[in-house]
Amino acid sequence: MDIKRIETGPRMSQAVVHGNTIYLAGQVGKVGDSVADQTRTCLEQVETLLKGLNSDPTRILQTTIWLADMADFAEMNEVWDAWVPQGHTPARACGEAKLAHPGLLVEFIVIAAVNSDRPGQDK
Repeated sequence: MDIKRIETGPRMSQAVVHGNTIYLAGQVGKVGDSVADQTRTCLEQVETLLKGLNSDPTRILQTTIWLADMADFAEMNEVWDAWVPQGHTPARACGEAKLAHPGLLVEFIVIAAVNSDRPGQDK
């Protein structure tokens, strides 16, 4: 089975497609924004990447969310709950972690299914 790497750099790829499964790199928001705004940015990026790979939020299988501070759990969940397609909620885990930059408050890691046997194309 082929492996397709999307937006590949020297350290990581933004996405990897193996068979009918899409693995997204951790998506983060803009340093200095609130956790709600960073969450919205993360989810917009997830949606854009999935769309480019013949998928969408209803096809998300699993989401891992890292918060810099679990005190932000309710604020992040308010944005998530408004975004995630009801009836298609994925398996999900959320924990606290020290993120790559002190101004980053949330990071989303997503695994999703493609809509067909044909993976999406590079942009």
